[in-house]
Amino acid sequence: MQIVHSIVSWYMKQRLFEIEKFVEQPLETQSATFNHLIEKGQTTKFGQQHHFKKIKTETDFKASVPLMRYENLKPYVDAIMQGEQNVLWPDKIGWMAKSSGTTSDKSKFIPVSADTLENCHYRAARDVLAVYCRNYPDSQLFTGKGVILGGSHQVSQLNNNIRFGDLSAVLLQNMSNLGRFLSSLDLDIALMDKWESKIERMAEKALQQKITNLSGVPSWMMVFLKSILEKTGANNIKEVWPHLELYIHGGVSFTPYKSQFQQLMGQPINYLQTYNASEGFFALQDLPEADDMLLMLDLGIYYEFIPLDELDNEHPKSYDLSQVTLGENYAIVITTESGLWRYVLGDTVQFTSLNPHRIIVSGRTKHYINVFGEELMVDNTDKALAQACAQTNASIRDYTVGPIFMETQNTGGHEWAIEFENAPENIEHFTQLLDQHLQAINSDYEAKRYNDMALKAPKIHALPKSSFYNWLKQKGKLGGQNKVPRLSNSRKYLEEVLVLT
Repeated sequence: MQIVHSIVSWYMKQRLFEIEKFVEQPLETQSATFNHLIEKGQTTKFGQQHHFKKIKTETDFKASVPLMRYENLKPYVDAIMQGEQNVLWPDKIGWMAKSSGTTSDKSKFIPVSADTLENCHYRAARDVLAVYCRNYPDSQLFTGKGVILGGSHQVSQLNNNIRFGDLSAVLLQNMSNLGRFLSSLDLDIALMDKWESKIERMAEKALQQKITNLSGVPSWMMVFLKSILEKTGANNIKEVWPHLELYIHGGVSFTPYKSQFQQLMGQPINYLQTYNASEGFFALQDLPEADDMLLMLDLGIYYEFIPLDELDNEHPKSYDLSQVTLGENYAIVITTESGLWRYVLGDTVQFTSLNPHRIIVSGRTKHYINVFGEELMVDNTDKALAQACAQTNASIRDYTVGPIFMETQNTGGHEWAIEFENAPENIEHFTQLLDQHLQAINSDYEAKRYNDMALKAPKIHALPKSSFYNWLKQKGKLGGQNKVPRLSNSRKYLEEVLVLT
């Protein structure tokens, strides 16, 4: 372990210097990234079709390349999957990250180049450790091992040229020997496809080891930790793993879950938020106890930001880092070393600081409710739920919200399906508190709620335990990378869940 600590210490010093550099020179860093990407892409099929050799500036880039969603890139992805190379990126693409993005039935296949693996995903993983050790210099993180709770899809061979799996499977399959040494799980367990069996095997393996850190989506990590308590009969996780000091989380907001994790742990530990996806790693929490994350500008990704109200325009305006403002909801657009050119990621972010550039993930471009002009974002609902739970000693497992559409003589509203971990004693009081906090957080929602003119009070269904688990299982979506869609402008998800209860 001393050798491991020495290697990490050397890397930490190097990367912290580089992070400080891009913090001090964000525009120069992004400009260098842009020039590198355009130069690399010139000879590709995509680059030739979009005249990359004539692109000299970011303005040229926007004029030559339209915004791309997955359906726009799919023909290129299909060509790569059939064995064609130099399509989106000049270097060989040997991996696809399979991602649903939501719980819809259609899968996306995201190209993952060797450049993206090394310069983005793995570098960022090491950055997380470097930043953490800088903030906690007395950390004993490397005296034990970590539990990484990834997805549930095995690596599959598409053809002689391409293999695929969910992102966690791709990362685990290509992980360095050092990374595997620091993991508590053997590769055959980490890549198991059957979720229930995987949880069982993970628990058995992890209980035999000194665990100092955990990583994974909060909702699924709770399932794992509860299985640990059931197996051991312990009162809390620190009784099982007394050296546990860090939980690294991402994928969904941690706000509704934090109080439950504190109870599960039994004693204080440290928490660190990250923002990553199949398409890349974007931000990490660089300050202890912060709610926002540092946008990582030197991981081979060029960023653009589109105001949310511009996104559906025929020619939406996009801004670079020099043009963004605080508090605005932006759709995030990325260009990467895997050939995702001006790709609309599907997330919305807000800047909380411009020096350095720090963000929060405020929601999804498709997962919000704006049926009545209320512009309700996931960040709003997460915060309001957390406040209502704190006042009623309640806690939640998962939730989804859909609209109640206006009828001739009835006002519209929002209908909630909430699976409580600990239900409030009085659901009507809880509903009132939730409504009050939503109005305090979101002025558009408050205006629509005035005198029940456009929106009536929320309607809440308290679901039986395991409702969302059963829903995901029915859809074949069990696993650490599948998330319940929080908000929707349709009633699709809501009604699918309610019909099972």
